[in-house]
Amino acid sequence: MTVAEIAKLSSVEELDRHIAASAERDVWIFKHSLTCGISSAAWRPFQQFAGDAPSDDGPRFAVIEIQNARDLSRAVAERLEVRHESPQALLIRDGRVVWHASHWDIDRRALEAAS
Repeated sequence: MTVAEIAKLSSVEELDRHIAASAERDVWIFKHSLTCGISSAAWRPFQQFAGDAPSDDGPRFAVIEIQNARDLSRAVAERLEVRHESPQALLIRDGRVVWHASHWDIDRRALEAAS
């Protein structure tokens, strides 16, 4: 078994592909602020969670670095109808957000419970 990778999203087209892929398997997106200590703290358990997931038939994982992709971060809020926060973890299934959390609510236990 190989472990899942975390793709860095940088365009709305990539986002749309991930949303479409959620019809086949779960998609996790992490919105990450590169300058926020809380975001760094939440990023670690997200990475560990993704690292333990199988890549073959498990969920897909992606990260959006909001300082480098502000338009994309806004597109997430618009397309998925969820208020922008950072850090923010979203679980997408069948094109819809079925779970999301932000700030200190993003930890390993919460991610596992949502999946």
